[in-house]
Amino acid sequence: MNKKSVYRILMALCLIGFWLFENFYTSAIDLESASKETSSNFPMELLPNSTTGAVIQHSYYSLSYHEKHEQAEWVAYVLERDQLTYDDRQRPDFMEDPKVASFSADERNYRRSGYDRGHLCPAGDRRFSDLAYYETFYTSNISPQDNAFNAGIWNTLEQKVRYWCKIYGVVYVITGGVLEDDLLTIGDEEVSVPHYFYKIIVRKEGDTLQMIGFLFENKESGTSLKMHLVTIDELERKTGINFFEKLPDRQQQQLESKIIIEGWKF
Repeated sequence: MNKKSVYRILMALCLIGFWLFENFYTSAIDLESASKETSSNFPMELLPNSTTGAVIQHSYYSLSYHEKHEQAEWVAYVLERDQLTYDDRQRPDFMEDPKVASFSADERNYRRSGYDRGHLCPAGDRRFSDLAYYETFYTSNISPQDNAFNAGIWNTLEQKVRYWCKIYGVVYVITGGVLEDDLLTIGDEEVSVPHYFYKIIVRKEGDTLQMIGFLFENKESGTSLKMHLVTIDELERKTGINFFEKLPDRQQQQLESKIIIEGWKF
């Protein structure tokens, strides 16, 4: 074999290697560390149902993946007071979720789309460890958001959740985009762009539960958070998700049918 043939073979191998790296490399988390550092203690009785059956458990949050829309229909996580920190973490690249059997969307779908890679479980809530922070950059945990919405009222609510966590000690959060038919899509994998995003915050007060729900349009808003309060019943009608199916029917009726802001400091 002459030098020219060897050179061509080496060049071909390099090109194949670059292509594999670009398309399949995800900077996977150290699985040994992940198995030792696990704190996904979201109460089972508060987990929503999954309309897809594709429930994924990560170390610090859970999600139900919706392959048709290439994102989670809900993400559920616990935020505890001692987890609140402003530690500086090196921001990783967004990566595909290795636990999603159907493969989560490639982050390149978002490039030049005009939409932010909007976190559902915020990276800012997971600065207390490298693994916790790293996990939030799985593409299963992001959804296309208008920049003014993501940096505006959505960010305001994320900060309010941290404020409630500081006051009450522990809060449980369920959040996602409203995944409907005939949504605008972006990228080759047709990632759906939700018209609306929701967030439910739950806390325990002794033996009782307190919960509050929000619904926003995926666009800039200059209104107050209180203007976006809705009942859990309305969110269930909007999303088709039974958020608290494991609670007794009577308790669901009491908690989900009314907007109760008493006990939530705005």
